[in-house]
Amino acid sequence: MKICIPVVENNGMDSVPFNHFGSAPMFVICDLDSNEVRSIGNGDLGHEHGKCQPIKALSGETVDAVIVGGIGQGAIVKLDSMGIKVYQACEGSISQNVEMLKENKLNEFPSNYTCNHEGCSHH
Repeated sequence: MKICIPVVENNGMDSVPFNHFGSAPMFVICDLDSNEVRSIGNGDLGHEHGKCQPIKALSGETVDAVIVGGIGQGAIVKLDSMGIKVYQACEGSISQNVEMLKENKLNEFPSNYTCNHEGCSHH
């Protein structure tokens, strides 16, 4: 399983998930099968609000899930249509969030979720 986590800076598994998918400067990709951890830049960083293109943002990277603090409904719908599950990050590092995911303790964002901008940097 490959998981994508938006971050401000890459500190590997110690990175902290960012509050919003579309405006994250980069993503950490964790391959749980091979334990490979690497980062990619956000290929859609300059997009207009509401026009996030997750595939462009991920530079064509194939992932199974996204763990993020906040995300717009359009991005959720697009990711969902590609079979990518979107989970709400908990406090802590990527490694803590991955453990929570493995234990089925992270909540999946519903496809009708709307970011209300409280506590996230989604503008």
